Amino acid sequence: MSELNEAYWTKRYEDGSTGWDIGYASPQLIKAAEKAGSDKKILIPGAGNAYEAEELWNKGFKNLYICDLSEAPLNAFLERVPDFPKTQLLHGDFFELDQQFDVVLEQTFFCALPPSMREQYVSKMSEILVDKGVLTGLLFDFPLTEQGPPFGGSQEEYRERFSTHFEITHLAISEHSITPRSGKEFYFELVKK
Repeated sequence: MSELNEAYWTKRYEDGSTGWDIGYASPQLIKAAEKAGSDKKILIPGAGNAYEAEELWNKGFKNLYICDLSEAPLNAFLERVPDFPKTQLLHGDFFELDQQFDVVLEQTFFCALPPSMREQYVSKMSEILVDKGVLTGLLFDFPLTEQGPPFGGSQEEYRERFSTHFEITHLAISEHSITPRSGKEFYFELVKK
């Protein structure tokens, strides 16, 4: 699915075709970040408009990094949060990152990747997390399809896929989903083995 490249995502932002974008910070991701602590080095991959980063930055999370393949949402984020350090904006391919983080916050990035890239995602997450680092956030709960993004997934798939590199400390239907996604997404917390 080479069409899911930078040009594809930039066009989606330019056209306003961003159905995944809820327009504000996900309550579940804010709770996950607060649980991890503001002293941790946190990455939000496929951050898009990064409302979570904006709220966390305003709450004192200063060791926060956001990554997106498209520069368009990163520029929009900088307009809203002009004091955010440009060195912590990572414009480029997540799979080419060469730093490590204590925590990675996942929302719609995993489900936007073609299913053929899921093993690569798990391996890269393990690579960029420090020992005992945490991968946490939300994953959709609807049947996996080849039509997307978003692509679906199930609890069984997530358990099987992530258990190769992570200890699964939590994987259950989210109690803090936004109303349209209530009962349709899992909150998960994984610790790097």
